[in-house]
Amino acid sequence: MQAHYPDKTVEVWFQDESRFGQKGCLSRIWALRGSRPLMPLQNEYEWVYLYGAVNPATGESCALVLPWADTQMMQLHLDAIAAQVGPTRHVVLVLDNAGWHRSKRLRVPENITLLPLPPYCPEQNPIERLWHWLKEHEFSNRVYADPDILLEAVADMWNTLAPERIRSVCRCSWTHTH
Repeated sequence: MQAHYPDKTVEVWFQDESRFGQKGCLSRIWALRGSRPLMPLQNEYEWVYLYGAVNPATGESCALVLPWADTQMMQLHLDAIAAQVGPTRHVVLVLDNAGWHRSKRLRVPENITLLPLPPYCPEQNPIERLWHWLKEHEFSNRVYADPDILLEAVADMWNTLAPERIRSVCRCSWTHTH
């Protein structure tokens, strides 16, 4: 890839989207033996989608909290990534085979090359590990009063995510980022 873009720094990023919603998820907590702590669980069906892209080598990331998972939202995310990395870098963006990732209506910016994973291989996308970590450590056992508070909570969750955490959680031997 570097041969195609000799005047740019080529970086490998991983992209995915995950649904975060008011239909809460339970997780484990520490408690005294024999006790049964009560934790809140929300049973409503409002959600937002967190579109995320990470560079496991540097911990740099770009994310948007959006209302749907579709081609239009994917376009917004690609445009945000392209603007962030700027004209001196080229991103090879590894992503799954969701329909909106392959849409003919998608206009891929010049500083991004899409590299789809083989079908049914989410474990090969390191950002999947980040979704699990966020839902276990930052999102579970909480109640969100309305969709606006939910959106704000998801945005805050991502915005407080340190690059060191991204590098740690997304590190894989095969990505050559360790």
